[in-house]
Amino acid sequence: MNKTLSNDFRQAKINKKDEFYTQLTDIEKELKYYKEYFKNKIIFCNCDDPKNSNFWNYFATNFEFLNLKKLISTHYEKEKISYKLEMFRDNSKDSKINKKKILKTKLLQNGDFRSLECIDILNKSDIIVTNPPFSLFREYIDQLFKYKKKFIIIGNINTYSYKEIFRLIKENKIWFGQSIKNGDREFRVPDDYPLTAANSRVDKSTGQKFIRVKGVRWFTNIKYDEMYSELKLYKKYDKNEFPYYDNYNAINVEVTKDIPFDYKGVMGVPITFLDKYNPKQFEILGMCASAGYDKKIVGIPFRGKKDARPIINGAVKYARIFILNKDARRYNHKIT
Repeated sequence: MNKTLSNDFRQAKINKKDEFYTQLTDIEKELKYYKEYFKNKIIFCNCDDPKNSNFWNYFATNFEFLNLKKLISTHYEKEKISYKLEMFRDNSKDSKINKKKILKTKLLQNGDFRSLECIDILNKSDIIVTNPPFSLFREYIDQLFKYKKKFIIIGNINTYSYKEIFRLIKENKIWFGQSIKNGDREFRVPDDYPLTAANSRVDKSTGQKFIRVKGVRWFTNIKYDEMYSELKLYKKYDKNEFPYYDNYNAINVEVTKDIPFDYKGVMGVPITFLDKYNPKQFEILGMCASAGYDKKIVGIPFRGKKDARPIINGAVKYARIFILNKDARRYNHKIT
């Protein structure tokens, strides 16, 4: 990831500055794929202040169009009691939403998604949709699976390196959304947020601050149309173009589109492969992103001495995901 563009997200993890307001256009582009799934569901945005949240804005504006049952929003307040905002379905004949169907209730605590009262709301909800705190992404995902919740959330592709997240991806229990496959995305940040990235800006008309961040992805466990498509492969295996790692019995593939269609063994591909991952076409064996070797994570035997990162001719490569091409494999694969 570009160091300049990712600096704000990295600092968020260090300094716990987690208020990144997702743009409405990005929300609209992704959530259109789940329209039928939202019907008659309770939507909970549990990291969203309605005054700033475009998630609340989107669902409140489209409440009738999506035929929602209920919309609930809670958010964290650092030094004071927070509140819950609810929008109910109108049971009258014309089914119109009016102010009487919006209820604001004071919470007992500060609105932390880990609090008992927020967990209680979570348990009673159908789908969780939000931009969770970057510094708590791993803990947030753990909670969603603990309570068996369906979700559509935004995060960073680099979270794949968390072993808990990678295991879920490998087991096809979580996957990327449809609308963001590459490039960067712009987020609004609070007025007191320090802007350090080169592509940050201040809107001259409103004074609002914005940052652009690479590696942003939607994460979900809800199936949607056009989830998977076959990755067309055109390159034939050439031992001179695809060298073996010094410390793994696998070849290195620099770019996903260059995966050789006829290679039957283990390949190391960049993390952006996950944008094209089709479990019908490929099998994920593991991933290698750190110096320490963990067989359960890496998935294939380690042939090195100390550094478990992928190495070619003594040079350390970027993190790699180890895969097999199911279409090319016509024999019983044996890792040696």
